[in-house]
Amino acid sequence: MAMIPRLEMRQGQALVMTPQLQQAIKLLQLSNIELTEFVESELERNPLLERDETQVDAQKQTDASSETALDFDSGAPAAAQAEFDVSVADMAPDLSAAELAEAGAAPATDWSKASSGKSFDDLPGIEETLTSDITLAEHLDAQLTRAGLSPVERMIGGVLIDAVDDWGYMRGDVREIAYQIGAPVEQVQHVLTVMQGFEPVGVMARDIPECLALQLKDRGRFDPAMEKLLAHLDLLAKGHMERLELVVGVDREDLVEMIAEIRALTPKPGAGFGGGAAQTVAPDVYVKGAPDGSWLVELNTDTMPRVLMNQRYYATVSKGATREADKQFLSECAANATWLVKSLDQRAKTILKVAREIVRQQDGFFVHGVAHLRPLNLKTVAAAIEMHESTVSRVTSNKYLSCARGVFELKYFFTASITATDGGEAHSAEAVRHQIKGLIDGETQAEILSDDRIVEILKEKGVDIARRTVAKYRESLRIPSSVERKRKIANGF
Repeated sequence: MAMIPRLEMRQGQALVMTPQLQQAIKLLQLSNIELTEFVESELERNPLLERDETQVDAQKQTDASSETALDFDSGAPAAAQAEFDVSVADMAPDLSAAELAEAGAAPATDWSKASSGKSFDDLPGIEETLTSDITLAEHLDAQLTRAGLSPVERMIGGVLIDAVDDWGYMRGDVREIAYQIGAPVEQVQHVLTVMQGFEPVGVMARDIPECLALQLKDRGRFDPAMEKLLAHLDLLAKGHMERLELVVGVDREDLVEMIAEIRALTPKPGAGFGGGAAQTVAPDVYVKGAPDGSWLVELNTDTMPRVLMNQRYYATVSKGATREADKQFLSECAANATWLVKSLDQRAKTILKVAREIVRQQDGFFVHGVAHLRPLNLKTVAAAIEMHESTVSRVTSNKYLSCARGVFELKYFFTASITATDGGEAHSAEAVRHQIKGLIDGETQAEILSDDRIVEILKEKGVDIARRTVAKYRESLRIPSSVERKRKIANGF
């Protein structure tokens, strides 16, 4: 069979991604900070674009008002620094020189540089002491993701991380945080206890004694005597050594050794994480309660860069353009400017549309708190607003919602669901997790529930769940397997 060239015409359909469409998709997933940087670059590159002057005036007012708030809470670090910078010699003035040497004390010791008590020769080089680009909040958030907590507990952990200062201390009040987000105090305290086991050791403590206690527990050196010493650091700072010996219940030699151990700790566990000044999260959407009980969802116009196309300037320069290259350049600039203005407007409308649907779906959260989060996924929201799932995913990435309970990323409102056996309404993964914990807490010594038995009980209650899912939820709750639980009971634990 001979092979000869020939021409054929075929008709077909294909999706072509134009540069303008690619730009519109890119704008959807940008955060407000990244969007501002992108618009600034477009303003420099495109002579037909200009910033909306009304927004400039509003920005000037915002900057003027923010200048008065630069010294917010500046007194707290200074007070804490005064509390930290205490030397062993100042805390124990009546110790002899030999005892001070044995304790490793030095005049005017700067506790901010306290490490493992090594000599200068043992210290790492300067290139090894450079702070990494990662911030303390990012470091804690990465550990929170791997901690095996439930979606609700991860949300609580995110709120706790927001209350951590640069030194690694959790400065928020547990009861106030629980009241703000509508969660039980016990649950918030549980999440805080888990996060106090994160690296660096001592992080998430609420005061100096708790920070030092966490480090001593990690070293296996926290005993009742050390606990009493930490409870009376004021006596140590005043140098009341005789009273400390009576309170702690040790002699002078043991007390000196305990002081040396405390000196080897660091009261600033988060000091190694700098990465520059932390950027405050600016919410993209505000949610406020209306008088009729509904919710008002509004865009934060301060974070929405607004640009206009200067039609008068375009008409003027178009008349003077004689070369074909100049005409083509102006035509491209006009098309890009028009498309950018439309894309920014469409982006704002899409964010508002998605946010309103999320608020409608998660109404229980805004009314009653974090425990009333409903199962929600991207498909449900996309179907309700007649958009594609990928569009909803891009819109909810790096976008934040501000309400009376705090500032949350839109992604936080999407929680997993467990289907019902009778085809009814799906169960929240968090609710199923609590059912598993309740079943195990209520098991008797005669009947230790295996994962298979838990699956059978849950299916009787209308929850369609697999055994591996039960095992995953059980492990996330830090509950051992049925075999290990039986062994503990057999050993009398």
